[in-house]
Amino acid sequence: MNILLSNDDGYFAPGLAALARALSQVGQVTVVAPERDRSGASNSLTLDRPLILRRAASGFHFVNGTPTDCVHLAVTGMFDTRPDLVVSGINHGANMGDDTIYSGTVAAAMEGFQLGIPAIAVSLASKAGAHFDTAAEVALQLVKRHLAQPFAQPMLLNVNVPDVPLDQLGGMEITRLGRRHKAEPVVKSTNPRGDTVYWVGAAGAAAEAGPGTDFHAVANKRVSVTPLQVDLTAPGQMPLVQGWLQV
Repeated sequence: MNILLSNDDGYFAPGLAALARALSQVGQVTVVAPERDRSGASNSLTLDRPLILRRAASGFHFVNGTPTDCVHLAVTGMFDTRPDLVVSGINHGANMGDDTIYSGTVAAAMEGFQLGIPAIAVSLASKAGAHFDTAAEVALQLVKRHLAQPFAQPMLLNVNVPDVPLDQLGGMEITRLGRRHKAEPVVKSTNPRGDTVYWVGAAGAAAEAGPGTDFHAVANKRVSVTPLQVDLTAPGQMPLVQGWLQV
C-alpha cells in the first residue's frame, strides 16, 4: 500500500513524524508537507507563484505552499501511480465542529478525497500534545481496518483523538460535527514601529456538544470519527430561495 502523508503544522511537526513511524509498518509512506506552519489555510491553492518541492534530511518532502498544494502536487505531479490512501496529521490540536471549515489538516485530506482517493484527517484534540503516540496508534488501527476491508467508495474521515494514554481511550464513536459559539473578537495591538496590528481571536467554546457530536465523544475520552462530504448545498433552503426569487 502506498500512503501519502501531509499536514498543516509543517514537515518538522512531531505529530507528522509519529504518524509516519506508525504507518510505515503497513505501507510505503511518502511525506509531502508544507515548509512552515500553515494552520488555518483551509482549502487554498497557490496560483500566483510556482511551487518548489524539496527534500529534508529526514526524507520528508516539503513544499512552499499550503496543505492542499502539497497533496495536489504529490498526486498530480510527483507520483507515477496514485497513492492508495491519503492521511493528514497528526494535527496539534482538535479539528471539531466549525474548525473543519478552516482546518488545513482536513483540507489536505479533502484534496485527496477530491482526487478520488480515500482520505483520513487525524487530530490530537489538545494543545498539550502529550500523547501523539495514542493518535498514531489510532491512525494505524484505522489504516489496518481499511487494508482488511477497503472502502467501497472514496471516503473522507475526520478523526479526533483525546490526548490521553492509549489504555484510557473509551473506544471509537461515529459522530457528527458539533458547533461552536462565534469566535472571540480580534485582538488589537501595536507593533514596535507603531503600526496598529490585529490578531485573529480565539475560537469560540463548544455550543452544540451533546451526545452524537465530536465534542461529546472526545470529552468522554472516545475517538471521534466523522465522515465528511464536500457538497455545501443547503437543500432545506431551496424552496425558501425559490419562493424568494418568485416574489
